[in-house]
Amino acid sequence: MKTDTKTATVRARIEPGLKLNAETILNHLGLKPTEAITMFYKQIELNHGLPFQVKMPNAETIQAFKELEADRGKNQLKTYGSVEDMFKDLEN
Repeated sequence: MKTDTKTATVRARIEPGLKLNAETILNHLGLKPTEAITMFYKQIELNHGLPFQVKMPNAETIQAFKELEADRGKNQLKTYGSVEDMFKDLEN
């Protein structure tokens, strides 16, 4: 679909923490959010749909999620306060 204008605006509301974490990762990749969104839209256009599978987890995956959640306090699942903290830990 072609239009006469050179740009269009996309507005979306997302969780602030998700936005911060995603933009931190994009920054590490040298990308601006607008560039990432453009890439995503281009992939949708090229694939005539989402560029990844969207499906419900199966029973085995749901059980694994439950086990990870139950073990959260037992140090089997690492969590981080920020993406920066995760990258610092990975560097060590």
